[in-house]
Amino acid sequence: MARLQHAPLELAPLIEEVRAAPYGALATFSGTVRDHHAGRSVRSLSYTAYEPMAEQICAQIVAEAEARFTVHVALAHRLGDVPIGEAAVLVAVGSAHRGPAFDALRWVIDEVKSRVPIWKRECYADGSEAWVDPTVEGGVHPVSATG
Repeated sequence: MARLQHAPLELAPLIEEVRAAPYGALATFSGTVRDHHAGRSVRSLSYTAYEPMAEQICAQIVAEAEARFTVHVALAHRLGDVPIGEAAVLVAVGSAHRGPAFDALRWVIDEVKSRVPIWKRECYADGSEAWVDPTVEGGVHPVSATG
């Protein structure tokens, strides 16, 4: 299961999605919005995406992880304005054993960060803004005065 949503994310529904009697391991990841990036104070941020493409790639990542690690995966990513301290991405993995659950969890979040076309616009305390792209060196593209 993979989804994008504009409402706040909740971990409990993802856990229920991957919980099953054969699974002795349940691993979760919560990526929360922090108040700094690259030494700068962040006051707010917003995520945007071409939703059909981003959802398709998220679903592909989940399917690949499930086949590769023999696990069950649930993934949710937030779009729109996300306040400091709130979850931007959640991943839950159920597995028979902890090793595959941990391996799949790390693999899924790394793949999401490198493959899914979701862009983050950070607003800094000094009034400047930038688009953050973790897939390129440096990863920050300043926003011009005209947007």
